[in-house]
Amino acid sequence: MNKVSVVTSFAERVTDNVESVIVGKRERIELLLVAMLVHGHVLIEDVPGTGKTMLARAVAASLGLKFGRIQCTPDLMPNDVTGVSIYSQKTADFEFRAGPVFTNLLLADEINRATPRTQSALLEAMAEQQVTIDGVTYDLPAPFLVLATQNPIELEGTFPLPEAQIDRFLMRLSLGYLEPADEITVLRNLRKQHPIETIGQVVDGAMLQPLHDTITDVHIDETLEQYILNIVRATREHSDLALGASTRGSLALYKCGQALAALRGRDYVIPDDIKFLAPYTLAHRLIVRPESQLRGRTAVEILSRIVEQAELDVGHWSK
Repeated sequence: MNKVSVVTSFAERVTDNVESVIVGKRERIELLLVAMLVHGHVLIEDVPGTGKTMLARAVAASLGLKFGRIQCTPDLMPNDVTGVSIYSQKTADFEFRAGPVFTNLLLADEINRATPRTQSALLEAMAEQQVTIDGVTYDLPAPFLVLATQNPIELEGTFPLPEAQIDRFLMRLSLGYLEPADEITVLRNLRKQHPIETIGQVVDGAMLQPLHDTITDVHIDETLEQYILNIVRATREHSDLALGASTRGSLALYKCGQALAALRGRDYVIPDDIKFLAPYTLAHRLIVRPESQLRGRTAVEILSRIVEQAELDVGHWSK
């Protein structure tokens, strides 16, 4: 079995297992695995009750990873996330009590309900894989992935994420409602016991690092590198956008393209990989001008047109 086949087999086993809990969302499960394989964080923006928490728990269980959850509220303090130093009379010294961020897969539920101060406590963890408490730096476990959720409908009493933190998320996903046939399956699966209670580990989460190293070897042609740059530059120059995608966005699309190709059994990236991933890796990094919003323009719609119109050496790929 070649290296790419190992990645494909790994992803299929996890996806099949998670699908016993999250029905009808195989594509979204694969996208979450793409993010994990390139060490990226994911923002799930969706209404309540669509399976966001169950998705996180099922993926963590399938990989045998430690799972942590934070319910974000306005009174949540930074130390409630990162941990705190407590004076011990026994040792006559301060002892560090680790917070929920010291885990492999952290679910930050309704992250936009936390205050900016608490949101910023996650920023160092997401960016540097570490936290600093009272001047002391503590490394987080590896792998470390933040899966944050927010409700796009109910905005009262929320604190919009700053652009610096939104840009730290590799992808933004939405699960959406189920198709009727899938929803019937869910109802029948939950007659007696929730599948999440019986789901087991099917792969070793420690494989994520060597698989990441494999993915970096997936070939991406120079024409596709230029295609990615053409898309990103077009977002920076578009008249409907006040802010285009950052260089971090370019890198996200590049790395995710390699990971998706490996998941689909290829050791090379194709144009369709880039087109498929662009909305998930770039749309949340764009800010639409207020006057364009009034005309009903959205970041996803604008990006879709940019992707289709961006220059690509079609002749190279038709050979």
